Amino acid sequence: MAPDPVIPSNDATLVDGLSGATLPVADRGLQYGDGVFETIAVLDGRPCLWERHLARLREGCDRLGLPAPDPGVLAAEAQSLAAGCARAVLKVIVTRGDGGRGYRPPSPAASRRILALAPWPAYPDAWRTEGVRVRWCATRLGHQPRLAGIKHLNRLEQVLARAEWDDPEVPEGLMLDLDGHVVSGTQSNLVVLRRGTALTPPLDRCGIAGVVRALALETLRAAGIAVREARLTREEVNDADALFLTSALIGCWPVRELDGRALDPRALPPLLAARIVAGAFGP
Repeated sequence: MAPDPVIPSNDATLVDGLSGATLPVADRGLQYGDGVFETIAVLDGRPCLWERHLARLREGCDRLGLPAPDPGVLAAEAQSLAAGCARAVLKVIVTRGDGGRGYRPPSPAASRRILALAPWPAYPDAWRTEGVRVRWCATRLGHQPRLAGIKHLNRLEQVLARAEWDDPEVPEGLMLDLDGHVVSGTQSNLVVLRRGTALTPPLDRCGIAGVVRALALETLRAAGIAVREARLTREEVNDADALFLTSALIGCWPVRELDGRALDPRALPPLLAARIVAGAFGP
């Protein structure tokens, strides 16, 4: 693959379609986290899984009562930033726009769209084949069913959890909810293989419904593997036959170690892992 092109800083961000524009201090996304976002892999000038990301963005806007951006305009702006990039990360943010002091949202709201391009993260390729080391986080996820599943802008729980360690050899930590059930990683979804069944935590009280999580579950079902959502304790996850993580940027990472306990990264058949990765970076 060719080296990633340098992304000019003045062309890497669009705010309501304007290159290099700044964000007003009064923006409610900045003031209150009042908005939603998507983090999208760009490969060979193409935003991956665009329609899945767009569907989740629309759902998030509907849940928060935000006017969703015109999909044609959003696609054209995304393509203008992604064009010519071998690999990059595209972040799409929709906020409620400007508002006065106080929590009461403006009515009608004039949503603001922000698209920003960033370099691809320096993840070792070996993490996809040899697996990753993972730890448990002390910070827990609170319950809020109205926000569960969507990718809203308030990510302070994940920020606090990710601040718990600084070891580049441990790229991810698993988070529990207030009842002690496992939900996800700080930046990924979790799938647990136990006794021939693929289990994944439900996301009805907290957590993000990842687009690659959905794709991975579809891939497993198509391969004849039983899949179901289940509330899992830390002990049940520690007792798993295998674990793997999914997200739009990592694709699929098998777990080779959880808090010092060795796991077999090949317990997830490599062919299936490769199918998930191929799907994650597909159209």
